[in-house]
Amino acid sequence: MFGIGATELVIILVLALIIFGPGKLPEVGKAIGKGIREFKKATSSLDEDDSKPASASSTAERQNVPKDGAASS
Repeated sequence: MFGIGATELVIILVLALIIFGPGKLPEVGKAIGKGIREFKKATSSLDEDDSKPASASSTAERQNVPKDGAASS
């Protein structure tokens, strides 16, 4: 798991317990879980946007634009 062994994981958990205390630890865990959930939701919606084909109108608009950016006379 990310190159973290059991000893390192226990040390991290003990430090979190010392820093936040036993009363705040569930709140911190809940906040972290909520943040991870929202991040996954946002990234999955980006993946869905990428997999949708472009509409015909937006494709046609892109084809009419000159490649050099100069306006045609």
